[in-house]
Amino acid sequence: MTQTKNYICEPSKKTAKFSFMKFSFLSDNTAPVHPQVMQALEKANADFALSYGYDSHTLAAEKKFNEIFDSQVSVFFVNNGTSANVLSLQACILPHQAIVASESAHIHTDECGAPERYLGSKIVAVPHQNGKIQLDGLSNAMIGKGFEHHVQPAVISLTQNTEYGTVYSVNEIAAIGEFARANGCYFHVDGARLSNAAEALNISLNEMLVKTGVDVVSFGGTKNGLMQGEAVVFINQKLAKHFLYQRKQAMQLSSKMRYLSAQWLAFFENDLWLSNARQANAMANKLAVELGKVADVEITRPTQANAVFANIPKGKAEQLMIQFPFYCWDEQANEYRLMCSWNTQNSHIDEFIAALKSL
Repeated sequence: MTQTKNYICEPSKKTAKFSFMKFSFLSDNTAPVHPQVMQALEKANADFALSYGYDSHTLAAEKKFNEIFDSQVSVFFVNNGTSANVLSLQACILPHQAIVASESAHIHTDECGAPERYLGSKIVAVPHQNGKIQLDGLSNAMIGKGFEHHVQPAVISLTQNTEYGTVYSVNEIAAIGEFARANGCYFHVDGARLSNAAEALNISLNEMLVKTGVDVVSFGGTKNGLMQGEAVVFINQKLAKHFLYQRKQAMQLSSKMRYLSAQWLAFFENDLWLSNARQANAMANKLAVELGKVADVEITRPTQANAVFANIPKGKAEQLMIQFPFYCWDEQANEYRLMCSWNTQNSHIDEFIAALKSL
């Protein structure tokens, strides 16, 4: 089904009334910063510190990533998810080469052409099933390899969990990793919601990413309790050779890096990243169950992490959106996406379902 986006509830001057909403299913980006992350920022703000990533917070955070991945990795902090994706891919690719990704991939549909503009490389979009790349689609994308008139596939990028809220299993990731290596491609994972996937699968990042042959990960934190900033994690450390300079040239080297990295220390302390994801995933599961009980509402996608997709009658949906913002995914099909976050509560879902039933 072709995705037709409706930005009726997207933040803008026209929708400023949503600025002070009680809670929202519009995006996990609308959730507040976790209190423990705010405390970490206050601690980082207590005194002078070296700039450009030479401070104690950044050095400690970089070391912590080695523990979390149970492997030696190279970590670089950047300001947002688009820069994390673009710079991750830049380390893998030349302008005459192509990025193979799902038709629904964020790098293809929601980054305003940033990868193409800044990398000069083509994205080859392949079909998906509920957001997941299939091996036969990847095989078709390899046609023309070695032929000078075609762009040359050089990196395969998947999103974990996907834009449709589904989660790749370890076996699925391993199969794509094996395919990538067999076809001379690097393997990138857009992990904007990687924490939710790890919690849903109940496995380590080492098992999910290192052992399956992933080369580089865009590790997201802002959708799971951080204020700002993502991490580019090179499992294949050879790809990080020039990244210090690539990050600076791309205007992503923060002078006060400690305010990015200190958040990650709090994020990983006592597995906050997993407990936040666990809450979001559990609330999405409850929301899907309760929505499924409502007449005229149909759950349209598997609820495997913190996203719920449902067909809701348009008139009811539009009334609900006024009080409880959520996202119109496919306007023609009346399919809506509802995102849960670390701060979604049982009471939020109960209130939303009661309002829906009252209509």
